[in-house]
Amino acid sequence: MSTEDENAGAAQPPSGKTYSRRRLITSVSAAAGVAAVAGVAGGVALVQGGQPTPQIQPSAARRFDGKVVLVTGATSGIGRAAALQFAREGGKVGFCGRRADRGAQVEREIRAAGGEALYVQADVREPAQVQAFVDRVAGHYGGLDVCFNNAGITIQKKLHEYSAQEWDDVVHTDLRGSFLALKAEIPHLLARGGGVVLITSSSVAVQAGPGQAAYAAAKAGLLGLAKSAALDYAGDGIRINTLLPGTTNTELVRRVAGTENLPDVAWDAMAKVWAKSNMTGQRRMATAEEIAAFAVTLASADFPFLTGSQLAIDGGIGAYG
Repeated sequence: MSTEDENAGAAQPPSGKTYSRRRLITSVSAAAGVAAVAGVAGGVALVQGGQPTPQIQPSAARRFDGKVVLVTGATSGIGRAAALQFAREGGKVGFCGRRADRGAQVEREIRAAGGEALYVQADVREPAQVQAFVDRVAGHYGGLDVCFNNAGITIQKKLHEYSAQEWDDVVHTDLRGSFLALKAEIPHLLARGGGVVLITSSSVAVQAGPGQAAYAAAKAGLLGLAKSAALDYAGDGIRINTLLPGTTNTELVRRVAGTENLPDVAWDAMAKVWAKSNMTGQRRMATAEEIAAFAVTLASADFPFLTGSQLAIDGGIGAYG
C-alpha cells in the first residue's frame, strides 16, 4: 500500500486515555479503515473533526515571477497542490511523478489557469531518471531557482513483518530519492548563484507511532541529510530546509487504510469522527492546500537567513508529548 506523493503521520491519543473505535464505525470494513488511519503517516486533508476546514485562497503575490521551480511527487497530494500554487505565483514549474495520466492532468490544469508547467515522468528511486528529469527542467527553462523535494511513500506494518524489498522501497523513495534529487539539483543551483531547496519530511520524524519503522527512519534521515547539506552549501547561497507536515488525509492515507474504494461521503464522515476523537490540538487534519501554502512561503525569498532548519505544520500535534 503506497503512493508516490508525500503525506505525514498521525498523532497518538493522550496518555491514559483510550478511545473506542466502535464509536467510529458501522461495519467491519470501516473498522479496519479507521484502525489503519490511526497509524498512517499524514500530510494533507479535506476532512476534519474539530476546527472548521479553512479555504485556502490563491495568493495575490507573485513571489516566483521569472523563477524556475522543480517539484518531485506532484501528481497528487501536497506536491500537486504546491505545483499549482507555485504556478499561480508566476513560477515556471517542472514536476515529476510516476503516473503519466495524473502528470498530464496537472500540467493541463496549470496551463489552463495561465501558468507554465512541464511534466516529466520519473521515479525518484531510479538515479538515471532523476538526473534526466532535473536536467530536462533546467534545460527547458534555462536553470533552477527553487526545488521542492516532496516525493514519498509509506508501508505500514510491524518491523519484523517488513520484507527487505518493502523496507528498501520506502527508504529508497523517501530518503535516497531526496539524495538523488539534491545531487542532480545542486550543480544547477550553483550555476545559478544560489537558490532554495525544501524537503518534505514528516512529524513522524520526531514523534513516531507503531507500524512506521521504515517511514520514520527515512523521514528522520531527511533531517540529518538537510542539515548537513545546508552547511555544505550555505556559503554558495543555497538554502536547504525541511518541512514537517502533521496528520493529513490524502490518497495515501485512504490507500493505507484500505478505504480507497469507499464513497467519498462515507470516508469523509469516518475521517472526521476519527480526527475529532484522536487528534490532539485542532482535532482535525490539514488540507493539501494548507501544507502547500506553507511550503511555497518557505521556498520564497522572504526568509534569506533561514537554512538548516526543520519547520513543523502539524495542528498542535508536536505540542503534546
